[in-house]
Amino acid sequence: MSEIITAGILVIGDEILSGRTKDKNIGFIAEYLTNIGIDLKEVRVVADEEPEIIAALDALRHRYTYVFTTGGIGPTHDDITADSIAKAFGVGIDHHPEVVARFAERFSGPGELNEARLRMARIPDGAELIQSATILAPGFKIGNVIVMAGVPSIMQAMMDIVSPKLKSGVRMLSETVRANAREGDIGGPLRIIANAHPDTIIGSYPFQDEDKKPNTNLVVRSRDPEKLAAAMAAVKEMLKQLHGGA
Repeated sequence: MSEIITAGILVIGDEILSGRTKDKNIGFIAEYLTNIGIDLKEVRVVADEEPEIIAALDALRHRYTYVFTTGGIGPTHDDITADSIAKAFGVGIDHHPEVVARFAERFSGPGELNEARLRMARIPDGAELIQSATILAPGFKIGNVIVMAGVPSIMQAMMDIVSPKLKSGVRMLSETVRANAREGDIGGPLRIIANAHPDTIIGSYPFQDEDKKPNTNLVVRSRDPEKLAAAMAAVKEMLKQLHGGA
């Protein structure tokens, strides 16, 4: 059986927890990972506090194949992600000469390359840069941790750069069928089908349909197309019986 590749996400930032900034990165990363065969297992959100970042990072990086972090690598005093990750790995941190050179070229005017901007050039020892011609301040990868910006457009560019270097597993396949029934009407038979098809994941997702009535979408997932087809056939037969065999 192919190796299952797993991941966790660590979102860092007081602005997320306060509600001032609405996170747009979790959904993007989740869908991106699903499409390349990596199972997202957990998401944590922590404040800009070093002990909290280190504790969450250590919990996630020892549990999953990869950890993706977003936020906290900017130029301000509360951007402490890089320092926190260096401490978590027990390595030093310093201005990366390649990044400093890029900054010096970009911020060439008097006083432009100030201390705040140079903060973004501080990279933990041994980390691999995540950068391109269109990304000024880089992210980095150290161990199994991928550190990315919180700004969605920059984070998305970083995902495109780092993803070809990641291990990936067999992609999770899925099919969806509209139940035209309430969740409570199908919960019992759906449980029986799930137990009979242990190599699939069957979920029910309630919604309000176009007639303003409660309805449910049923989603069957599996890495094996034959097992997916068998479980979906059972779900469709159950719905057929529920609706009088029509």
